[in-house]
Amino acid sequence: MSARPTPPRPFPLGRRAAGLALLGLAGPPRTAGAQAEQAPAILVPGPEDGGCARWAGRAAAALGRGLPRPGALRLLFVGGPDGVTAANRFATLDGAEGPRLLALPGLACHARLAGASRARFEPGAWLPLLASWQGAVLAGRGPLSGRGAAPLRVAILSPDAPEAAALAALDMLGIAARPVAGAAEAAFAAGEADALIVTGADPVARAAAIGAVPWHLLSTGEGEASEVPPLPARGPEARAVLAAAAGLQMRAALVMPPLTPADAVAAWRRSAARWQEEERAQPADGQPLTGTAAAAAFALLTPPADVTLAYRAWLERRLGWRAG
Repeated sequence: MSARPTPPRPFPLGRRAAGLALLGLAGPPRTAGAQAEQAPAILVPGPEDGGCARWAGRAAAALGRGLPRPGALRLLFVGGPDGVTAANRFATLDGAEGPRLLALPGLACHARLAGASRARFEPGAWLPLLASWQGAVLAGRGPLSGRGAAPLRVAILSPDAPEAAALAALDMLGIAARPVAGAAEAAFAAGEADALIVTGADPVARAAAIGAVPWHLLSTGEGEASEVPPLPARGPEARAVLAAAAGLQMRAALVMPPLTPADAVAAWRRSAARWQEEERAQPADGQPLTGTAAAAAFALLTPPADVTLAYRAWLERRLGWRAG
């Protein structure tokens, strides 16, 4: 009786093939159902007709056209518009579902900064691929120098809202201020508030449009005005102000999970260049960032522990808000 032939040993994937396999661009043939399950997808905060969904749809189309093997990326809607539920889900993925990216609004990271108990994710190790970023200025009625004794009014919807960064900035500058209830721009237009954070592709021009004088630039991005002095950013308290304001400035970031293979990261970043070109070609209210610029913006949203603790301590001391 003849011996059974030894089955051939599978040839091991190299680093490049392994990375491309995680993108769904290489590897052995699979059934149609398995291919659909393993195809690249983006976790997106709902609703399906919301602003983040539209942003993610444009990003998915551009990335799909820029990949080595062009194809559509699926959108998987999870949770509500602040993105906390989607971020929590993304943090639990182990890669078995196939390659996943996350569309992450700035509000989700701000909820974590403020210590919301439902924000159970740690974004520090996530890899930012691209981001839409808005400039920001601290602005108000008339010049900031020579203010009288009356405290400036700052409208805040809730203590854990990112608009509280305006009050934190004035406290840091030693300017007397007090919080009032309301939406920032609406309260300013109605004469019920004196200071606010103004965001946009050109925040200086936007401040002028609503009758506000820019006092300090909160962070520097591509093409932002240089005539407005930057907010002093030394020490954890100042960096906490910038982290809180970043919740307003980051419309959304597309992030990859940690330990993504280097070849897969390189493929995604090449496709991100196409997204940036396409975004720049159409009117938008944010700067399309990739590479080091996206990483720097994302770093503002994910500050180190001392900055996070400084902001939470300020929230409790000033507004009576306790984390978690």
